[in-house]
Amino acid sequence: MSEQVPQQTPSTPASGASSEELRGRVEKLLGDILGLMGFPARLDMKDAADGSLSVALHFEPAPPPGVEVGRRSQVVDSLQFLLNKMLHRPGAERRWVMLGAGVHPEPRQRREPQQAAAAQGAAPAAAPAPSAPRAAAAAAPAPAKGGQRGAQAPAAKAAPASKGEADERSVTVEEDAALTAAVRQLAEKSGGLGRFYAIAAMKLEDRARVLTSVEGVGGVKVSAEGEGRNRRVVFTPDKPAPLPKRSMLPDDDEDDFDA
Repeated sequence: MSEQVPQQTPSTPASGASSEELRGRVEKLLGDILGLMGFPARLDMKDAADGSLSVALHFEPAPPPGVEVGRRSQVVDSLQFLLNKMLHRPGAERRWVMLGAGVHPEPRQRREPQQAAAAQGAAPAAAPAPSAPRAAAAAAPAPAKGGQRGAQAPAAKAAPASKGEADERSVTVEEDAALTAAVRQLAEKSGGLGRFYAIAAMKLEDRARVLTSVEGVGGVKVSAEGEGRNRRVVFTPDKPAPLPKRSMLPDDDEDDFDA
């Protein structure tokens, strides 16, 4: 019984045969998955301070597309999600496995309900901040009635400048024949079948190439959406077609951890 006590404490790494068994399973599963992907990697495992098992993936010779050393990516996040789902059976005690590209990932914090409530309660306190520009506007001389609409128009047009994401359509890039053929085929499929598609984990230049390549394809609208590493290119058909109910997958996501 004394050997099971460390496993019941989330902040304490597992020890003994259980820890070695977990490492063996992780090594086997990751080896199989990365081998099927065609991107083998050397695994460096260590016990993290939060009780999880940290794994640094040293891809040999190069990481998959969309993966950069030392940075999180949707590829590594998806691999981590799949790995933990395969490791943790329902009703069994779990020990989370964290993956990083080339380095050990930083420990992720569990969601605390009290902290979330405090954050929501603090939001209204920041609301009065926009009153300063209003006070400055009130102190300024009032313009003539005939010029009010003309004075308000520039302020409305200046709003989009606050967006932090660059406009892919304004980026000049060289054409990639293979990428052009692939995305045009996907755009035609989206418009013809009425299906929604999205391409994620792409750099700014690649998103610009996609938007340029699909110009002239009818029946579909292609745009870039999202922010940061979650920005993606979305294919929206003009006439969407509903999916059959039997093809809809159940919702399933990581429990107790931030996305």
